[in-house]
Amino acid sequence: MFEALPVKQPDAILKLMLAFRADTRDHKMDLGVGIYKDINGATPVMQAVKSAEGKLLEEQDTKAYVGPLGSPQFNEAMIETVFGKNADKQRLRSAQSPGGSGALRIIADFINEARPDATVWVSDPTWPNHIPLLSAAGLNLENYPYYDATHCKVTIDAMLSSLQKAKPGDAVLLHGCCHNPTGADLTHDQWMQVIQLLKDKDLMPFVDIAYQGFGDGLEEDAWAIREMAKQLPEMMVAASCSKNLGLYRERAGAALLMGRNDTEATTALSNLQTVIRANYSMPPDHGAHVVEMVLADDEFNANWREELESMRVRMIQLRSSFADAMRKRTNSDKFDFLIEQKGMFSRLPLNGEQIEALRENNAIYIVGDGRINVAGLPDDQAAMDTLTDAIAAVL
Repeated sequence: MFEALPVKQPDAILKLMLAFRADTRDHKMDLGVGIYKDINGATPVMQAVKSAEGKLLEEQDTKAYVGPLGSPQFNEAMIETVFGKNADKQRLRSAQSPGGSGALRIIADFINEARPDATVWVSDPTWPNHIPLLSAAGLNLENYPYYDATHCKVTIDAMLSSLQKAKPGDAVLLHGCCHNPTGADLTHDQWMQVIQLLKDKDLMPFVDIAYQGFGDGLEEDAWAIREMAKQLPEMMVAASCSKNLGLYRERAGAALLMGRNDTEATTALSNLQTVIRANYSMPPDHGAHVVEMVLADDEFNANWREELESMRVRMIQLRSSFADAMRKRTNSDKFDFLIEQKGMFSRLPLNGEQIEALRENNAIYIVGDGRINVAGLPDDQAAMDTLTDAIAAVL
């Protein structure tokens, strides 16, 4: 059997990560891999997470399965975090999942069970793993234009025009906040136009919210989801705890479903549970249990929110510092768009040849489409000068 298999190459981001690790140059700089890094270039364990883990270690008295849907307390906490404390919980259900990617996949399988003829509309560009992940579930995919690379902003008219072609019952994959890879988010007015189109066309919103708290704030970043919950009958959401709680390797996330009423929401969840049982059977517990404790304990919660806010503010400052440095070096406002964008990612207007030159000559690692991890930018001014000098040189 094995001898018939072709050799598969890792995807572009994983390949870049391996190349960075193999690079022996001391001054190398990783702006590619999508993981938060602090001022020292490390991805630390958040203090609230450490405290919760210590308490969990003392108190936990079993390693029994948590069941296909996971912890009820975790699911309740995730509903409140994403939809707000005043949400109509009779219409909402949640299933604990192995990270945001696990949530995306079980929702994809759920769509294929519920409406196999549906098309899922995906933004162009989008997170690179969206396409293979959804395709592997057997879904039909179409792209809608999202980003104007020339002007570095959302191309809302083209987006709406393209989605007019969707048929009733199709799903539209939307980034809840901090669009990956562009950092360009819809404004509130643009969201309202999208919501109206979803309503008029009877389309199902499928929201990926992986960076809640990294954009405008923990509550503010959920605004679009909460507005859709007010205006639309149904919704599906994949939420991740990897970024805003720093639990990358613990794989904690949630698949959230909103139905027209209590009965339909319960029915939908029963079908999602069947999908889970046939997939990984039971979700991992440790990360989700830690999240549950952080969200439930007043002291842990306050500490977490404070640290999350400091991470968000730091990324805003890095964006400003980088844009200012590039303005001085290019004598133009070409990079000012970075200040307006949000979250951990943005796309630099660089071509493949320029990106390769930065890697070969300066040990600066950037994804091939120009995406950078803003949290990977240097806080040190000398290092920022070195980076921006190198970018200006290849332009």
